[in-house]
Amino acid sequence: MEIRAVSTDAAALASYEQLFQHCFPGASHLNATYLDWLYARNPAGQVIGCDAWEGDTLAAHYVCVPVQAVVAGRPLRVMLSLNTATHPDFQGKGLFTRLADATYQAGAAAGVGAVYGVANANSTPGFIRKLGFTLVRPLDAQIGLGRIDDRDAQAAREQAEFRRDWSQAALAWRVANPQRSYALVRAADGVVGAQASTGKPGLRAWDEVPLPSGMSAPSASPSFGMHLHLGLRPRGGDRKSAMWFDIPQRFRPSPLNMIFRPLGEGVLVPSADSVRLGQLDFDAF
Repeated sequence: MEIRAVSTDAAALASYEQLFQHCFPGASHLNATYLDWLYARNPAGQVIGCDAWEGDTLAAHYVCVPVQAVVAGRPLRVMLSLNTATHPDFQGKGLFTRLADATYQAGAAAGVGAVYGVANANSTPGFIRKLGFTLVRPLDAQIGLGRIDDRDAQAAREQAEFRRDWSQAALAWRVANPQRSYALVRAADGVVGAQASTGKPGLRAWDEVPLPSGMSAPSASPSFGMHLHLGLRPRGGDRKSAMWFDIPQRFRPSPLNMIFRPLGEGVLVPSADSVRLGQLDFDAF
């Protein structure tokens, strides 16, 4: 078995599409067009990851997406753990663990300070036991109207121990997902809203981020209807101009957990109540 760094050329993307279709027959969005956008067009850099090859057969694949973040008050290059697949003929051989270890070593060598992800209930124990991640906290799932943030953008930036740092270029890239694009809309002074279809009538996925430097505020208004937000917000404070309600656990298809692993010296796991995370930050929609 040969372990190689991932590639983003057309042949490699075609092989990844083929593997995903073989492993996840219903995941039609994991095609070469989407992978080219995700793997090669990110302003923060191409994906970091590894493949396992048995001769001419792609046995397993794993990538992390580099992003800019603020961790404990300082800018930090981190990466989001994302796509992974193992061909059925090669499952149970520990390939994912091998690829993950090699990927994190490559990330650390490239100056990445930490890796984070959002894992479901089935995969979370493996990330913790085998790969050294820490469970930060299960994500909140809420529906409501108006803004989700319960404090102004500046206070949220100051208090969050972990948040994505969205530049204008990074945000423009993110909302241009060829499989499910977001529309940027007005939210508040210094805040931009992002909404996308959930596939359910009258319910839109919703997230908010600080307006990036140099970017003009969107002129469009949010669509009428209820909003769905998955993520974490720093606890405390009084809600302002919003009504939001937790979705009962029995109505959630699968609990999602934020996980975090430091890769660099002096990087600490953020505390559970001091994280700012939304759909834009982990590709839920």
